[in-house]
Amino acid sequence: MSTPQRPVFFEGQYVAATDLDATVSHARDRAARHDRYLHEWGIAEGLALTTEDATDPTTGARFVTVTLQPGVAIDGTGREVVVPEPVPLGEDQFRETNGADPGTKLLYPVFLAGLDRDPAAVSLIGGDTGLKTRADESFQIIFGRLGDERLVTERPPAEIDAGPGDGTQPWHILLGFVGWENGRFRTASPRSGTVSRRTAGVRADVVAAPGGTLTLRSQLAAGEGGAAVTLTGENGLSFGLYKADGAVEELLGVSARGDLRVRGTIAGGPAAGSVAAVSGIATDGMVLPLPAGLSTEQVESGQVALHLSATPQLTGAPSVTPPAAGTWLPAPIECRVGPDRRLHCRVRWLRIDAPDGMAALETPGAAAFLVLATVSSATPSTGSTENQT
Repeated sequence: MSTPQRPVFFEGQYVAATDLDATVSHARDRAARHDRYLHEWGIAEGLALTTEDATDPTTGARFVTVTLQPGVAIDGTGREVVVPEPVPLGEDQFRETNGADPGTKLLYPVFLAGLDRDPAAVSLIGGDTGLKTRADESFQIIFGRLGDERLVTERPPAEIDAGPGDGTQPWHILLGFVGWENGRFRTASPRSGTVSRRTAGVRADVVAAPGGTLTLRSQLAAGEGGAAVTLTGENGLSFGLYKADGAVEELLGVSARGDLRVRGTIAGGPAAGSVAAVSGIATDGMVLPLPAGLSTEQVESGQVALHLSATPQLTGAPSVTPPAAGTWLPAPIECRVGPDRRLHCRVRWLRIDAPDGMAALETPGAAAFLVLATVSSATPSTGSTENQT
């Protein structure tokens, strides 16, 4: 079994180049294992793909130039990849991978990978000896083919005791995507569909706050309106938004004793098997409401089944009034609820004291309704049922 070795020294020892290399390698390997196993690989800072509009002086065609901005990333071997200054993306390099004119509106992935390079010869004794005393911890930009972004996570893991990779087997870090049209770049984007740049993260089962307050926020800076979650021994768990002075206005909190503090309303999905209802008076043409907390999407998907009842109201409702002077008798001729929950209610009025015989008149009517909603506890149903009276 081979374990990591740390070089040690004694007085009077002749220090060879291998001893000095081992000193540097021990520190690099240890740092790589830390970044590999206590962090998730990805972009740590910067490395955005930016565009600038341009015009071809010969054809007058519009295109964009794409530039990789400075930043830092950690690859899956634990290697730190540093891009110290802006780097323009090369069109010729893209053509070598994907051809001169792929003729598609789809986006092509762009990757970053670390790479050790030999710098110009440097010698401690002067002259050109051909000996290298430095190594550039450089990088390379790699254009992928369509769909290559989905293969990034399929890389085999590094050996448990290995140090950072040297780039001979590139570890691809997705920077974003570029569009290509008429032999030039046309756009750049951080995502394509559901795939986007991967940012670095932390791997830990326990996160402790020595100061007594643990804060999580969705932005690097504590800007006004940004969301924040805080955990303290005194106030418990709290969710809120940053104010202009940097303080957090609490919207939801749970005390150390389990007491819930809520500034807004509590809205949640219905529990399986539960029943909700709403009732009232509606007039012809109105859409019957759903019980509180339910949505049309839940009904359409079959998660919620509706049972609808409508009973015509011939007295008592504000809209049920005789159409004119005289003695009128109302009779319902229609009272139903359509598939869109719209009420169809019509009333026929008969005047029994008309001078020249009985007269008839139809008007919109009113109905007492009941909307009963049941939440499916098994396979969603395909529709709802209606009961009409």
